[in-house]
Amino acid sequence: MVRKKGIEKTVAIAISLFGLSILVLIVLYLLFLQITSFTNEWHSLSTKLVQSMTQLGNYIEAQFGMNSEKQLAFIKNFTSNLEIFPLLRNATYSLSEAALNLILIPILSALLLYHRHLLSVVLYQLFPRYKKETIHEILVETIHEYFNFIKGMGLVYLIVGTLNSIGLAIIGVPHPFLFGFIASILTFIPYVGIIISSLLPITVSWVTFNSIWYPIGVIVVFTIVQILEAYIIFPFAVGNRLKINTLAIIIIIIIGGVLWGAAGMIVFIPFISIVKLIADRTESLNILSLLLSDGNGPKNKK
Repeated sequence: MVRKKGIEKTVAIAISLFGLSILVLIVLYLLFLQITSFTNEWHSLSTKLVQSMTQLGNYIEAQFGMNSEKQLAFIKNFTSNLEIFPLLRNATYSLSEAALNLILIPILSALLLYHRHLLSVVLYQLFPRYKKETIHEILVETIHEYFNFIKGMGLVYLIVGTLNSIGLAIIGVPHPFLFGFIASILTFIPYVGIIISSLLPITVSWVTFNSIWYPIGVIVVFTIVQILEAYIIFPFAVGNRLKINTLAIIIIIIIGGVLWGAAGMIVFIPFISIVKLIADRTESLNILSLLLSDGNGPKNKK
């Protein structure tokens, strides 16, 4: 789109990557705000934790006759059995891998964009000449399908943010829409995002209402919405745009999660949409096209 404005290729690539970088920086900024706000609430939270631990210790001593010395001995024995070094090693590996990807992905993206015409020519050469028109259609529609995937993901974040906000408002958490939509956006970061985004509403609700049931309510709301997002909202919102049925989307999400973790649950969706585009245009793959279709049947183009 930028190239069609008459802008030179290198500059167009830089503009595109810069726009994407702005979106990533916005997510990181939200993450930073969450951590900063949680740090500001730490004094109140630590006081509340001490009070709760004291109450829990008194309850255990009254119910089970286990005095404070025995409780401390049990905690020390439990913590001594934890394998700290493997955890540190895995954390260090994950951070180094993330840092390497942060460097490599923009470079690879820029090179792929710069040489995309060369890659297209090579792809055309791999197939017979009479297939050139079909390959061109698949390439163009792949771009549109991936754009539809991105729009579907945007709709997912909007729905998840709304449901988070409604759930937090029902249980009475302050600033429900702020916390709800920040949690929705930070789910872009697998596993870690939802954990960090839930810390602040959990802390605020605990300190505000002086009851453990409100933090539990926050956890329940986020858990329910995450389940709905994984198995209903995501397949429906994304599958409809890609014209892939919900059952196939759920199976692909499960397979992607098994083979490639959290990233696979997302990345495998546009991959399978490309497979469907090819199957729609290949007579021998009509069964696969029908299996993936949203009920309208294969649209085979010879």
